[in-house]
Amino acid sequence: MKKLAIFDLDGTLADTICDLGDAVNYGLEKLGCSTHDYDAYKLMVGNGVKKLCERALPEDKKDKAEELHRLFSEYYNVHYLDKTKLYDGMKETMEKLQDNGVILAVATNKPEDKAREIIWELLPDIDFVKILGGVGYRPAKPDSAILIEIFSALPDEEYEVYMIGDSNVDVQTAKNAGIKCIGCAWGFRGRAELEAEGADHIAEKPSDVQDYILY
Repeated sequence: MKKLAIFDLDGTLADTICDLGDAVNYGLEKLGCSTHDYDAYKLMVGNGVKKLCERALPEDKKDKAEELHRLFSEYYNVHYLDKTKLYDGMKETMEKLQDNGVILAVATNKPEDKAREIIWELLPDIDFVKILGGVGYRPAKPDSAILIEIFSALPDEEYEVYMIGDSNVDVQTAKNAGIKCIGCAWGFRGRAELEAEGADHIAEKPSDVQDYILY
């Protein structure tokens, strides 16, 4: 049976929190609002940029969410790769999976255009069957629509499928699609959230992911 590994991006493949935080803080400063540190943003991400902007605003400024989203995009479109980097060992893990015939895909709530640019820059030698992100016509994770679109791009065969991600959103997405989830403890949310949500496996480091899938 062929194997399919679908990866989240933020907090799973790459540490993107600094560029995300910088972009939101840029917008918050423009709006005269208090900014947040990077650790705070780790609890705000996961449901797409619009939800991130809404969460970052103080309670009395929630009506500024659309404007903050615009300012975020203005900054992030230029600075999305300033500080973003792969997690240690991730490149080697992706190469190992690819060399062993695992079909690879990305399913993220990050805007799709930026997700693709980040993946192409950081993992140029990895062949992904699909890189899908946040778009207006498809519900965000944890809705399983993004996974169903990946499945539809593959030949009609049986697959052993894994969703690999760092948050409760990824575990819920996997459950909604009826597939296994490998939780990444090195990401933004940590082991406790992944265990509480019911991840099938917990990976402490990227090489653990390949071990769960290949062996």
